[in-house]
Amino acid sequence: MNAVIIIQARMGSSRMPGKVLRLLAGRPMLAHIVERVAQANGIGKVVVATSDQPADKQIIEFCEASGIACFAGNELDVLDRFYQAALAFGADPVLRITADCPLADPAVIADLLNLFESGNYDHVGVATGAGALFANGGRFPDGLDAECMRFAALERAWKEAEVATDREHVTPYIWRQPAEFKLAQLKSNKDYSTLRLTVDNEQDFDVIEQIYKALYSSQRPFLLADVLAFLESRPDIAGINQQFVGQEGYAELWQPKPLSAMEKTV
Repeated sequence: MNAVIIIQARMGSSRMPGKVLRLLAGRPMLAHIVERVAQANGIGKVVVATSDQPADKQIIEFCEASGIACFAGNELDVLDRFYQAALAFGADPVLRITADCPLADPAVIADLLNLFESGNYDHVGVATGAGALFANGGRFPDGLDAECMRFAALERAWKEAEVATDREHVTPYIWRQPAEFKLAQLKSNKDYSTLRLTVDNEQDFDVIEQIYKALYSSQRPFLLADVLAFLESRPDIAGINQQFVGQEGYAELWQPKPLSAMEKTV
């Protein structure tokens, strides 16, 4: 086994350009994500997968200066970029994190990897985000997203996926087909689907910044339990971005649209 975490990161964002390198507790947000996920038990390597476009050269330079493994690939066909990064680093299983999740939790990731290993699965995901849209309770907060998959499943998606949303979001081709792939979800013992801990706008960043101010330490990573306890004591902070809960547009990933401007790269 060579469990590799691949973090998707780009400077482009319609609402928050450059957010992945925005300073959080004095360091780029991406640095925190890499540091946190690298502490998950069973992980062999962490790789940042960005695009080969000029706008993302800053990410490549940041990774080089920080000693972080980096791969630059297709800007629009993220499935191709992710697959090529996994291939280059011999990843199997492959774990996927996105760079808008600065509270990615090493303990949750370790539990996800253990679940993957326990059942001969093709794909397992933390029960949050689009893949858990129809989950019956037990959802983690949005922003704890993580997926673990066999390289063979990723390769099949890379070869067969032919709709734009599947190429852009990497894994919907897999988790939409329970008859074709053996799937599972890591569920929480309590439902936190109304808690938003991702970064897509200024209000989201405000929430995360407040959490880091209260909990960040260079000595150990703070975990989901720490975050939940803090937000329970400060419900005003959790309320800052509540208006965006349920507005993520996840339903479209269950209704694939034909490939249009983006060409499949195989």
